[in-house]
Parts: sequence; C-alpha cells; structure tokens
Amino acid sequence: MITTVVANGKDEYVFIKNLKERSNSGAKDVSGIVSDIINNVKENGDKAVYDYTVKFDGKAPKKVEIYADEIDSIIAKCDKDYIETLKKATKNIEDFHKRQIQQSWLTTKENGVIMGQRVRGLARVGLYVPGGTAAYPSSVLMNAIPAKLAGCKEIVMTTPPSKDGKPNPDIIAAAKIAGVDRIFLMGGAQAVAALAYGTKQVPKVDKIVGPGNIFVATAKKLLYGVVDIDMIAGPSEILILADKNANPKFLAADLMSQAEHDRLASSILLTDYAPLADKVKKEIKKQCEKLERRDIIKESLKNYGAIIVCSNMEQAVKFANDLAPEHLEVCCKNPMEYIGRLDNVGSVFLGNFSPEPLGDYFAGPNHVLPTSGTARFFSPLSVDSFVKKSSFIYYTEQALISDADDIVRFAQVEGLTAHANSIKVRFDND
Repeated sequence: MITTVVANGKDEYVFIKNLKERSNSGAKDVSGIVSDIINNVKENGDKAVYDYTVKFDGKAPKKVEIYADEIDSIIAKCDKDYIETLKKATKNIEDFHKRQIQQSWLTTKENGVIMGQRVRGLARVGLYVPGGTAAYPSSVLMNAIPAKLAGCKEIVMTTPPSKDGKPNPDIIAAAKIAGVDRIFLMGGAQAVAALAYGTKQVPKVDKIVGPGNIFVATAKKLLYGVVDIDMIAGPSEILILADKNANPKFLAADLMSQAEHDRLASSILLTDYAPLADKVKKEIKKQCEKLERRDIIKESLKNYGAIIVCSNMEQAVKFANDLAPEHLEVCCKNPMEYIGRLDNVGSVFLGNFSPEPLGDYFAGPNHVLPTSGTARFFSPLSVDSFVKKSSFIYYTEQALISDADDIVRFAQVEGLTAHANSIKVRFDND
C-alpha cells in the first residue's frame, strides 16, 4: 500500500521527481472549455451564469442571491453543536490573525522630508466555496476572517446550489459567523468569471480566493491580472518527521488523514529509525479498513506515499526542506528544536498531539497553504493577503536641492533625459 525507500542520495530524489510531476498526472487540459465559459459570462453576464448553472448543477435556484432575512431560516437546519464549533473555531482563527494586522506609518527627517506607507484593505473580495460532496465550511472561515480583519469593505461569496437548487446550510452558517456580506448561489468557472468581471447581479471584485475543482482553478489562473487570486493550489501534502519515540498508530492515522483528500494527495514519513516503517505499515492496514474513503486512501498511498528511512535526522531535515511540503508534522522527542531548521514549509505541527486536522479546522493558523514545493517562496494565506500598500513622499524645496544632482545623475545614466529635466527645471532661472 505504501512504499519504503531507504535514503541513499538517489532513490528518494527519484521519488520526489515523480511526486512533483503528479499535478499533471491524468489531468486534462480544460483551458479551452474554461476560456469559452469566461468569454460567455463576460459578454452575456447573468444569462450565461444561469445557463451554466442549469447545465452543470441540474437546476438553477429560484433566487441567485440569498438575503439576510433568509439566512437564519436556512441555518436553523444545522446541528446546534456544529454552530457552537464554528463559533469556537472563529474565535481561535480571529485571535491568530489579529496579530498579523499592519498599521500605516510615516517618518520625518530633520530636513523636513516626510515619507510613509499607507495600508488598507481591498475594497471587495470574492470567496469561492465548493458545494456538494466537496463542501468545506472551514474554508469559509479561513478565507473570510482574515479578509474582514484586513479591513475589506465587502466580502462576496459564491457557492453552487445542490441538485434541488438550494444552498448547503452548513456553508451558509459558516458564512454568517465569518462575516460574509453577500452570498450568491452559483459555482464553477462561471461563478469565478462573474466575480472577476461583474454582472448586473454580481458585483465585480478585486481578488478571488477559495478552493475548487480543475475548472475553478483554471478559471482563476486565466483571470489572474483581471483580478488578483490567492494561489493555484496543487494536490494536498503531508510530510512527517519521526524518531524512534513516535507512536506508529498516530503516524498511520495522520498519513491517511491527508491521503483521503485526493488520489493525487501525497503522504510521506521520514524517519531515522528503520523498525518504525513496518510498524506504521501494519497500522495503516489495520486502520484503513474502517475508513469510508479507504479506496482513495489506498490509491494515494500506493502512488504518492512513502516511508523514507534516513541515516539520521539531519538528512531528514534537509530532505524536508528540499521537498517544501504544505503540512509538516514533527513527531520527535524534542519537536521544538526543529522549528528554526525547517525553512521551507507551509505549516508546522509540533509534537504527538498536534495532528494536521487541528490546523485544518480549529487551532487558528490558516489552512490555505502553498503546495507542490512552492513553500520555498510562498506563504500561507493571511491578513496581508487582503491588503494593499502605497507609499507617500513629501520633500521641501531645500531637501530636493540637496538631492538634485544625484537624481539627475541617475536619470542620465539610464538615458532618461525627461526624468532629469523634471528635477532641473525646478531650479533653472530661465
């Protein structure tokens, strides 16, 4: 079900190469189809969205937008304990993300120069939320809460209706608690296009965030530049560093928790203790048969899972940084000692009682993370993802005189004489 690889400087990197190519494995190119949908929505607006909703979702809702007076009756169908869980998770997510808020600033110099930076939230953000079998209320919280804290004036959510044309109550509940301002029942590439260009019903947004299938991801990619997007997410990943003190039962469970996401998901265990490999394999076999998504788990672990036995933990850490995983668990005797050594990772989970689902749902840090090795240069979604910054400069006449020669010299070196003239003309006597 899952392969054991003994690290020798070669075999483990052959595995990585195969892993990095998996995003394209079996994936069909849908850019032509998505491009047609985008152009149709751009030209025909709400009518195009309606037609695609009927075609892809089976039935269009009676009303595309869900208004405030309808939300409470929809949420009434939700389990009360679930509502309380949403509220607790919201508090944790808010508490974590509040610490990321940046303030505008200015500085003054003795010569009268004033400079600074203005920080403010984007005016309007679009949040895409999948429906149906891939309904993730947790994504509503993770995307909407930092946007609210950033000071975004309006958050617009789109989510596809179910086959009967009605919304998913669990998603609507999360939207209300997270502070979403407007909710539209529409999904797919057509919803992304509607958010990007705006229609008579759907307002145009500045940025689109949220997960989706290949059509949604492709639409976001094609529309980048018309609007900003969060990221192009690849298949889910977990990497676990474990020493001889780790519990095989926990390790097996955590590897499978990520494998159940997708047949392309990757679950890797790195250890310097060879006997751990067989123990974890036995636990996977034992636990897997009790899980509903066992077929997906088995295929994922077979194709993109591995237990890699390293010569020591230093080699394991180097390998982890080379792989730059989305999630990384440290199941070692002293997990805190690894924090400063793990440079390329989306989110780190320290210790035997910090499993990855803790971050998916509840602890507070964002679960929208870089995948496919992009943790080398990308960061998790944050409050900063929803702000824009601009600088300002004020110079006195005397201050400009002092710097004029240097500025003119720069302009002349670059061959931009009009730039130089812009400075010189202020002090010419002609």
